[in-house]
Order: sequence, then structure tokens, then C-alpha cells
Amino acid sequence: MGVLSKLNTRNTAVTTAIGVAVYVIYRNRVSKKQLKETSQIKVVVHENAGRKERAAVDGVFFRRMGKILSILLPSYLSPEVWYLVLVAVSLISRTYADVWMIQNGTAIESAIIGRNMELFKKHLFKFMWAMPMISVVNNMLKYGLNELKLRFRTRLSQHLYEKYLNGFTYYKMSNLDNRISNPDQLLTTDVDKFCESVAELYSNLSKPILDVVIYTIKLTEGIGAQGPAAMLCYLAFSGMVLTRLRRPIGRLTVTEQKLEGEYRYVNSRLITNSEEIAFYQGNKKEKSTILMTFKKLVTHLRYFIFFRLQMGLVDNIIAKYFATVIGYLVVSRPFLNLANPKYVESTHSQRLEDYYKSGRMLVRMAEAIGRIVLAGREMTRLAGFTARITELIHVLDDLNKGKYERTMVNDSNHRESGKPSVDFKPGSGRLVHQDYLIKFDKVPLVTPNGDVLVKELNFEVKSGVNVLVCGPNGSGKSSLFRILGELWPLFGGTLTKPDKGKLFYVPQRPYMTVGTLRDQVIYPDSIEDQRKKKVSDATLEDILKKVQLEYILEREKGWDSVQDWMDVLSGGEKQRIAMARLFYHKPQFAILDECTSAVSMDVEGYIYQHCREVNITLFTVSHRKSLWVHHEYYLMLDGRGNFEFKKITEDTTEFGS
Repeated sequence: MGVLSKLNTRNTAVTTAIGVAVYVIYRNRVSKKQLKETSQIKVVVHENAGRKERAAVDGVFFRRMGKILSILLPSYLSPEVWYLVLVAVSLISRTYADVWMIQNGTAIESAIIGRNMELFKKHLFKFMWAMPMISVVNNMLKYGLNELKLRFRTRLSQHLYEKYLNGFTYYKMSNLDNRISNPDQLLTTDVDKFCESVAELYSNLSKPILDVVIYTIKLTEGIGAQGPAAMLCYLAFSGMVLTRLRRPIGRLTVTEQKLEGEYRYVNSRLITNSEEIAFYQGNKKEKSTILMTFKKLVTHLRYFIFFRLQMGLVDNIIAKYFATVIGYLVVSRPFLNLANPKYVESTHSQRLEDYYKSGRMLVRMAEAIGRIVLAGREMTRLAGFTARITELIHVLDDLNKGKYERTMVNDSNHRESGKPSVDFKPGSGRLVHQDYLIKFDKVPLVTPNGDVLVKELNFEVKSGVNVLVCGPNGSGKSSLFRILGELWPLFGGTLTKPDKGKLFYVPQRPYMTVGTLRDQVIYPDSIEDQRKKKVSDATLEDILKKVQLEYILEREKGWDSVQDWMDVLSGGEKQRIAMARLFYHKPQFAILDECTSAVSMDVEGYIYQHCREVNITLFTVSHRKSLWVHHEYYLMLDGRGNFEFKKITEDTTEFGS
């Protein structure tokens, strides 16, 4: 009765546990219909209608991995290779330590059962002496893996940033190309997860494979070759089945990272534009946008969790429990075969020792086979990260070659909107570098979206001739400067201008960099660049006096003071810091884009006069009447595709007034 009662209690507990599990699965299950509904939520992130990167463990994956590994392991003598060797040696040592511990542990148990004190002491002391060495092996393995992850991440990050921060690539990725909408997510989180996955997979695959080889050899000596052969056949069969079932994991991983980047992006927008949103009292709208994006991410993650739950059940059954069943069948075969001559005359303790030794080795081998099979799941997830990193490298390479894709460019859209269709190709124009001259010769003013603002610009500006650029919003003033700064490609004609370093741009809202007060004035130079140019701190102080900012030095306690300059400086001070940068760099030409709107007229007049004295030729965008006297020509863009480039006369000045 007691036994029946215990069985009934146990069956009730199991039934209850299964019932609770089914209920939890039912309550948390995410259907494909729900996933499709949330995928309709469109939030600010570009959708690339072109080809989608595949994320599966196939030939494409291995080719991609080969290219990325050539970045992570640049040579056979690189430090990363030595850490791979360290991990490999540690794994081999750990496997041999496991084999030794099985043999020694079996000997200790045999001595206990045989009541042999001397043998018990001998093997126990062996174990005590081996403990420090085994501990060293385990911790060296952990150290090697952690260092390998860090070095992989360092190599890959440096390689990507070399491409990303080469020229204007970072600008082109955000403004000219819309294949990747969240490069920050890729460069930080995805790179970290990719490198961690590579290092873990190296360990999780090499150790079990080594275990299978060593235990196969040992078991063949003990129970024959048929047992290990059966286990290896099962490994091949289960691996094929699970690889087929795990295919969606790579695609789901890619989607997960894209949604994480989207969620991060909408949060960063709120921080970047917090003042404007606060003025509009747009907190409810922003809350709705963020929560909708978060819901989209959560729905996908819940679906992914449920998929992993299903795969986990299948993994456990195929890779763990059936492997154990086959292990029992294999290890029992020589013992249950009554005709086996090895055990006809053997004692109980001998059979017990052989069974424990062979059984434990077979269990370890079964576990190793299970880990190899389960490593396929991690490899499929790695395929997702590999697809993401490969896409980033591909786009960076394209942008560095001057190629960009913008899926928003569509001739039918232009016809529907009433805008002229683009007959030009990006990069088809010719750029000529020449000092002290800016000349537009049949250069069309075209946006990356394909909007034609001016079909053909023709004008010439020589050094010493200041030009006032005017026109309504959207007429192409900013587009003109972006083409001048080589941010946008030429769609035709010939543009003659100085090198990029000899053309300086001063915006209405100047950028304040992270660093010292000196860094604000000499940006983008470093202190080493300042020394190479032989510009002393006294010269910098004189520049501050010219823009009436000499009091900043005393107020902020010297050139090496570090502050949050975007908050510490007022709007007028930031604009004058930007003018100080202009005087420090002394370019041939400068573009002033409403950059003195927060500066008094007397300071503004002195700044323009000093620019003329140091031979800086100006292109100015401003609505101030007082600035016409500082320019010789004006460029008028009317917003309807026409332009006018004429000399400023007294009549023109009165018209401007």
C-alpha cells in the first residue's frame, strides 16, 4: 500500500506539472497571426525593399565566416592565434583530466567496495595532488576564452571603424544610403554578440569533438568498436534532423537585432530632440511611438522564446535522452551477452569496475555528442549575426567606393508628385581640385532622393570675392553647400574647387566636441596638430579676443578645462567659438550658414572685416540686411529651378534691404 501511495503521489505531481506547463505555453504562445499584426507597425526606420540577407548554416554562411575570420586572424603569428592555441591546449588537457578522473574515481570506488584501505589512500592522494593542476587548466580555459572574445571584438571593431570613419562614409550611411538604418546597433551590440558567439562556438565544438575522439579510442579498447560506431551514427542522424528543424533561428536572430536597433533608435530620437518635443508637448505621441516599437520587439521575442521552447523539447529528446538510451544499449551489450568469454570467470567487483569505467566514458561520450548536436543551434544563431556583420561590411565597402543605394528613388513617385524625373546618375560629374577658385560648370543641383532643384548651375567665384546666397526654404542653398563639401555626389557637369581641407563650414548651431576648451577652438585638430602648425596658446588667446571671447579663458579656468560645452556655452558664445575655429584654420573659402544670428552686429561686422584681412573668401547664407555690404556678388535660388548670379550694386543693396 505504501509503495502504491508513493506512486500515486508521484504521478499526481507529474500530471500537475505537465498541466501547468501546458497552461503556461498556451497563455504565452504567440501565433504567426499576432506576429504579422505587429509587423505592420511602421516606425521611422527605413525598410529596404531589396534582397534580404540569408541566415542559415550553408555554403554562404561558411564563405562569410571565412572572410570575417581573415579579419579576426590576420596572420598565423597574430596574438589571437596564440590564444586559440592556448584554448585548444586547455581543452585537450581538460579532456585528459576528465578521463583520468573517471579512471581514478572508479579505482577509489572499487577500493571502497573491496574494503582495501591502502588502495583507497593511494588513489585518494593522487586525486588531492591533481586538484591544483586541474583547477589551473579550468581557469586557463576561461581566461583564454575571455581574452579571445575581447581580442576578436577589438580586431573587428577597429576594422569596421576604419571603414566607417573613412572620409564621409558615416555621413553617407545615414544620409545617402538607406540599406542600414541603425549602424550604432551593428557596431556595438551585434559585434559584441558575434565575437562572443564565435569564441563560445570554438570551445563548444572543439571540446566535444575531442571528447568523442578520445572516448571512442578508450571505449574501443574496452567494449569493442561497435559501441562507439553506433553512437557516431546516431550523431550523424540527429545532427541532420535538428539542423533542418533549426533553420528559422538564423532569420529570427537577424529580425531580433533589427528590432532591437529600431527600439534603441526611437529612444535616442527622444533624447536628441527633447527640447522641440517639449515645446510641442509631444510626450503622448512619443510615448505611443516608443511603446508601439517596444510592443513589436516584445512580440517577436515572445515568438522567439516559444520557438526555442519547442526546439528545446526536441533537442532534449533527440540530443540528450535518446542518446542516453543508445548509450545504455551499447554499454550493456558486453555484460548481458552471456557468451562473452571476458566475463565468464570474472568476479562481481571486476564487472562492476569495468561497467563503471565503460559506462561513465560512454555517458561522457553521449554528453559530448549531445553538445555537438546542440552546438548546431548556436551555429544557426551565429549565422544570423554573421549575416548582419557581412551586410555592414558590404555597405561600408560600397560607400567607400562611392556607391550608394537609396530605395526611395523611384521615377514613378517623382512623376506622381509632379517633380521632374532624374536623367542624371550619381557620381557622373567631374571634380577638379584647384586652389583659390570655385566654379560650377553645368552642374545640376540634385538631392540623393532624385529631386532636381536646379538643372544646370553655371557660375565662378575667385578668391577674395564674397558671395551672398539667398532664396526661399527648399530652394537648394543647403544642397549647394553639401555638393561643395563633397558630402553629396555630382550628378553631372564639372565642379572646380580647392581640396576639402581648404573649405570650411560654419553652421548656425555649431558642434561642440567632447574635450577641453582648446579642443573647441582647434577642432578637428588635436593638440599634436596644433604643435605641428606651430600655433601657440598666445595665438589662440588672440583669436578669442578677435571674436570677443577672451573672458572665457578666465571663466572656465584655462585651456585644459573640460566641460559639457553644449550646455556651458550660450548660443552666441558657441557661434563665436565657431568663428574662432575659422580664424584658427584659415581656409581659402568658408561657408557661413546663418552662423552669426546670435551675435551682435558690431561683432559680426568685425568678424567679416577680419576674414577679408586674412584672405578668407566667404559664401554667406543670412537674412540680415547689414551683411550685403560685405559681399561682392549674390546667388539667388528661386525654388522653381532657376538661379541668378550677379554683382551687388547700390540698387541691389537697396533691394536686399
